[in-house]
Amino acid sequence: MAVAVGGDEEIPMSDINTTPLVDVMLVLLIIFLIAVPVVVQTVQVKLPNVRFDPTTTKPENVSLTVRAEQDGSCGVYWGMTRVNATELLNRAVAKLRREIDRQGGVNAPGLELPEAHIRGDINTPYRCIGGAIYTMQLAGFSRVGFISEPPPGGVVERM
Repeated sequence: MAVAVGGDEEIPMSDINTTPLVDVMLVLLIIFLIAVPVVVQTVQVKLPNVRFDPTTTKPENVSLTVRAEQDGSCGVYWGMTRVNATELLNRAVAKLRREIDRQGGVNAPGLELPEAHIRGDINTPYRCIGGAIYTMQLAGFSRVGFISEPPPGGVVERM
């Protein structure tokens, strides 16, 4: 507690000393003024204003379904057939080779590679879906996309 000096009476002073509080607040203000622009730096990009795009299903595209099974394992289905990681890789490589050969080889003009479309259950752990993505990219599929359910009554919005 501070005591007033120089007066006749020795009465305790009831005023709060705000100088240390103001000093601390000014230091914090300067720190935040310096730190905030460093934290907020981002790379400028223009993101599309589309809620969802309808998928165009081509017969050469691969449709995969990924879900967590009852025993905790990852269930990956090629069409309606369940496959393990090795079978998925072998099927994907074979599918890609057949499609490249059908179009005239790797150096064929206008070569269009098939896409992999993954339908993942909402309760599937990321490791299951990530494993399917990795396997398809390892097989040579450069375009791997996700199939989602649009919101009810949703319309494609292009802006």
